[in-house]
Amino acid sequence: MSDTPPASQIIMLSPGEVRDRIAGGTAYVVDVREPHENAQMRIAGAQLVPLSNFDASQITPPDGQDLILHCRIGQRCGIAAEQLVAGGHSGTIYRMSGGILEWMTADFPVETG
Repeated sequence: MSDTPPASQIIMLSPGEVRDRIAGGTAYVVDVREPHENAQMRIAGAQLVPLSNFDASQITPPDGQDLILHCRIGQRCGIAAEQLVAGGHSGTIYRMSGGILEWMTADFPVETG
């Protein structure tokens, strides 16, 4: 039996797709970077749940909102997605490709300070 989650449960989204879901009110964005990284820059409205003390039970998207994970470059959010599946999360988990760096490269807004 494989420990790898079904490919259909974890889906990659581009920063543009994430931006569109945020604008449409259908995104529950979770930032899994560390607090010092989040303090420097963040996507407005994203919930901070650092991977270093990640608890899948803290992730409770409201009904009708897509769970979208992001980090700096897209790697840590993959680990968080796997932890969510292992913790029993049965819904679709979206990961933002390229992380906040790709978000910024696309010239999408961030909060700073």
